[in-house]
Amino acid sequence: MDIGIPREVHDLDQRVGLGTNTVKQLTEHGHAVYVQTGAGDGAGFNDEAFIEAGATIVYSAEEVYKRSRMVCRVTTPTLEEIDEMEPDQIVCGFAHLAAASPQRLDALLARGATVVAYEMLQDGRRSRPILRPMSEIAGKLVPQIAASLLQSPEGRGLLLSGIPGLPPAEVTILGAGEVGFNAARAFAGLGAQVTVLDEASRLADFDRAFDVPGRIRTMYAFPDQITKAIAFSNVFVGAILIPGERAPHLVTEQMVRSMPPGAVIIDVSIDQGGCVETSHPTTLRDPTFVTGDVIHYCVPNFTALVARTASRALSNVVRPHIIALADDPALLSSPPIRSAVAVHRGQVVSQQVATAHHMQLADF
Repeated sequence: MDIGIPREVHDLDQRVGLGTNTVKQLTEHGHAVYVQTGAGDGAGFNDEAFIEAGATIVYSAEEVYKRSRMVCRVTTPTLEEIDEMEPDQIVCGFAHLAAASPQRLDALLARGATVVAYEMLQDGRRSRPILRPMSEIAGKLVPQIAASLLQSPEGRGLLLSGIPGLPPAEVTILGAGEVGFNAARAFAGLGAQVTVLDEASRLADFDRAFDVPGRIRTMYAFPDQITKAIAFSNVFVGAILIPGERAPHLVTEQMVRSMPPGAVIIDVSIDQGGCVETSHPTTLRDPTFVTGDVIHYCVPNFTALVARTASRALSNVVRPHIIALADDPALLSSPPIRSAVAVHRGQVVSQQVATAHHMQLADF
């Protein structure tokens, strides 16, 4: 199979869809790999490294798409990139189509594309093997971002850990999944006081797994409990994820306005639409805005802040699936890859995407 790796076009995003080790295995399996020049520079994979792995360097995204039956990328394609796609092309990456604009979804369908959405891939144990390392990175990044945003002059001027005689910052995390767990552990390790909200079963699993005692509380994620926790929060982290579905708005504008001036919201759920009513997507270049005197950080692709780590983690975890699919495209209709197919040959075949966009579900 001919496989393409385009350069990511979102501003300041230097991640790359596949690393050289995965490319080498693909070429050893007899597949041709076409890499857009410079695609891996920011992630530590230069053109020479890709050539040594057996890839061919090409000089435009258009050539990548023209030559390739399957395209491996990181983020969802822009409208301009969708225009480059070929009919019946397989496009692999984080798609988040439930939260996509109707215009972008319609463009994908019109091109006759097949979309393999990494965030939806589910293995036999019902875990999300591709999403998990990205969520872990996101969770561990969140305290670094929060600590910076709390600083003067824009933030509240607080040290996360506090000092003797002055209490630590209050951090509330909504969602006890992979992002929430890693964020809570990192915040607690830095000395913050952490409250995590979720449903009872998730909190029980969270409590058993948590290994930083003393600075964490758990609460049920009922509206009154969320309201109470947010009102005292210096940092709020939205870490709600329903894979393949749009995130519910569990935090209202009124809740946001109850937070102290200069407090920080980091809505990690923004790539699925956000769980905070006042959130809207921002960019790595212009990552924040202020509503109700509260700083909002809502960057969908913020794991690109650690492009090398994120690219290597992604390449390692997608490797077996990409190689299997390249060796046998019929695996599109077999588990676990079938669980990630959101669109097939221009038709919506994911129930979550069909429901989110009020579209008819096609057979696959």
